[in-house]
Amino acid sequence: MTRFSRREFLEDSIFTSAAAVLAGATFPQSMFAEENQSSAPSERLRVAVLGVNGRGRSHVGAFMKRKDTEVVAIVDPDESVGMKKGVAMVEKKTGKKPAFYRDLRKVLDDKSIDIVTIATPNHWHSLAAIWAVQAGKDVYVEKPVSHNVSEGRRLVQAARKYQKIVQTGTQSRSNGGTIQAMEYLHAGKIGKIQVARGLCYKPRGSIGPRGNYDVPASVDYNIWLGPAPMANLTRKRFHYDWHWQWPYGCGDLGNQGIHQMDLARWGLGVSDLGNSVVSYGGRFSYVDAGDTANTQISIHEYDNDQRLVFEVRGLKTKPFRGAKIGVIFHGTEGDVVLTSYSGGVAFDKDGKQVKKFGGGGDHFGNFIKAVRSRKVGDLNADIEQGHLSSALCHLGNLSYRQSSSLSSKQVEERLQGDKEASETFGRFAGHLVDNKINLEATKIGFGTKLTLDGKKEVFTGKMASKMNPQLSREYRKGFEVPTEAHV
Repeated sequence: MTRFSRREFLEDSIFTSAAAVLAGATFPQSMFAEENQSSAPSERLRVAVLGVNGRGRSHVGAFMKRKDTEVVAIVDPDESVGMKKGVAMVEKKTGKKPAFYRDLRKVLDDKSIDIVTIATPNHWHSLAAIWAVQAGKDVYVEKPVSHNVSEGRRLVQAARKYQKIVQTGTQSRSNGGTIQAMEYLHAGKIGKIQVARGLCYKPRGSIGPRGNYDVPASVDYNIWLGPAPMANLTRKRFHYDWHWQWPYGCGDLGNQGIHQMDLARWGLGVSDLGNSVVSYGGRFSYVDAGDTANTQISIHEYDNDQRLVFEVRGLKTKPFRGAKIGVIFHGTEGDVVLTSYSGGVAFDKDGKQVKKFGGGGDHFGNFIKAVRSRKVGDLNADIEQGHLSSALCHLGNLSYRQSSSLSSKQVEERLQGDKEASETFGRFAGHLVDNKINLEATKIGFGTKLTLDGKKEVFTGKMASKMNPQLSREYRKGFEVPTEAHV
């Protein structure tokens, strides 16, 4: 395989200018036109929002602002959260009190509801969306759209079977600046894209010691767990910190990182899961109730010697080439550096800035446009795009979870002869040292390299029989994601 190589005179300071340029720029929002919104009650779409402790409140706010939608139901297994952060929010803004439910299944029986939006913990995303689609609702589901590869594909199949509009919450796909950057890349302006590098440099502290904690009295824990196994609460903070425990979350690779993974895959122009994946890392600096890596590298290989490399850093870190939460595309004739959700800068191969991208958008408005047109093609982030990008995150985690504990020297030996991978590990190791981690005394979890049939979405080779069952999970009775035959 031909290895990626870049001329080293492209100094980091050149790329740092991308962030500086965007920080001082002001870009107009490209909103879904007000004149396209009918205020007629007969045309108003009725919305139920699932999960309002975090991102779900953005859903509530977006649909309350529109003339052609109305939030009529709030669903949350935590009654305190649902009432204080959902019902009260709608009532204060609109003067109308929406219905409240703890259990999604009760709201799905209401035939007057047109749209279900989902901002629950990750382990609920696919099942809630499938149930909603089967009940005849259109769906807006947050990222990642799944907790494992298989259930994401089941959701795509359900959307197609029931002819429903399902939008993924990767809002960068509706931002004008991002769209401009992708058009620039796909027009070959930086030549052949050799590597798309996603960055999730987002410091995360310890979530506290593992133990047995009380579930808040306001929570219906059976409903909260849903598809996940019945288990004691082992983290101190009930909400949010589930992101770092495998039964419910996907680490920052599938939390923040899914946005950048989606952009990286989009820029590469690939529409399958690739040929292989290998991931390494660890949960460094502290021991707590978390399972997932806080520092992780995933390398996905595609045809034509293309790679998607993803870097997660959950400890204190400096930006890389001007970006902390972003994507860098390395091409034969230049680079594009995306330093935000909605913009970035292009450089030629000599490091000279040649193009700037910027501009926002209205992802919820794009969803409503497609709901009204009934055209999947009108969606900027159709569920299949969400599935593919989410699945790449799951694959990285699956490789990481098959880790052997290696010294940094052993990792270097494994990567020897691969210039790009060696340079990436060098920066990974330097990051640990910067955080006062004794590299010589620290073991790194180096995952198994897994080969794939990326179009069929299955593992191949000697690990296939062990790994293919892990593309799904065991579901708790009453909360099973349907098989392909029963979607």
